[in-house]
Parts: sequence; C-alpha cells; structure tokens
Amino acid sequence: MSEALAHANIYTEEDYYNLPENVRAELIDGQIYYMAAPSRIHQKILSYLHLEIGNYLRSKKGPCEVYPAPFAVKLFSEDDRNVVEPDISVICDPNKLTDRGCTGAPDWIVEIASPSNSSHDYVRKLNLYMDAGVREYWIVNPDKKSIYVYHLEETQFETTAYTLQDKIKVNIYDDLWIDFKALGL
Repeated sequence: MSEALAHANIYTEEDYYNLPENVRAELIDGQIYYMAAPSRIHQKILSYLHLEIGNYLRSKKGPCEVYPAPFAVKLFSEDDRNVVEPDISVICDPNKLTDRGCTGAPDWIVEIASPSNSSHDYVRKLNLYMDAGVREYWIVNPDKKSIYVYHLEETQFETTAYTLQDKIKVNIYDDLWIDFKALGL
C-alpha cells in the first residue's frame, strides 16, 4: 500500500490574487470557484440595486458605501482561505475598506443567483456569511422570480421569502425599501 495519499489542493488569498486579471473567481474554504459571465438580467438587477442603494446612502450622508462586483471581500481578517465577490456589498465601517476591497464582514450582501451557482449562494455562502456576521443577506433569483432575505438575529439568520413583484424593507435601515416591481421583470 502506498503511503502517498491524494490531497486536494488548498488555495490561499495569495493564490486568489495571483489569478489572471480577466478571471472571475472566489476562494471559499481553500477552494477556488470560477464564475461565469453574468446574464443581461443579472446585470439589470445589479445595476438597479446599486443605483437604489447608492442614492439612498448618498442622501443619508453617512459612513456606509456600496460596491458592485467585482469587489473582493475577505470575510475574516485572520483567514486567508476565504475571499468572495458578492454582487453587492454594503460596508458601514470605513476601517474595513482596503485597497484590495473589504476585510471583515460587510453589513449587507446581495447575491443574484444564476442557474450555475444557486447552490453556492443558498448553502455555501449562506453559512459563510452567517459565520462572518453579515447583518443582512439577500439572494435574488431571477429564474425563480424569488428573493430570500436573511437577517441576522443574534447568531442565526431569520428568513423571509419575497417575489420580484414585492417592495422589500431593508432590515438594517429604518427607511429603505427596494421596489422590485419597478424592474419590470
């Protein structure tokens, strides 16, 4: 019997940042997950949310900032095995912002699911974001015309389901509502 056993490669933040510039990928638990080019509907939703959130944050003149993908988020400062690229990241602590993106949990993350990555968003990232302390996590699924809102209550997410016809209150703000019906999907 051979003593050599097959070992899966464990990648680090350094490997992630050494990927070619035109390659979109995420590093989760030491594994690299490549991302396909987004669809037009994905980009329409992303643009709409970025504008709605950005206009709201600008009107409040507070410390929060919104960043659309590609934007690197290192969820845990001491862990070099997790770097994700959420579709939308809202960060309210300026100390978390770096030249490379964000180090630490954003306050709010939105992922727009595609058929090729839905289990990634619903399982792998959901648990990762909860463990990191993301206060609010939305999964928008254009194919299923659904939106799942996960709001962190103490140590676990409370979940509410919506459709693309709903006007949804953002839990981390007192007066921000996102009207998905305005998208016309």
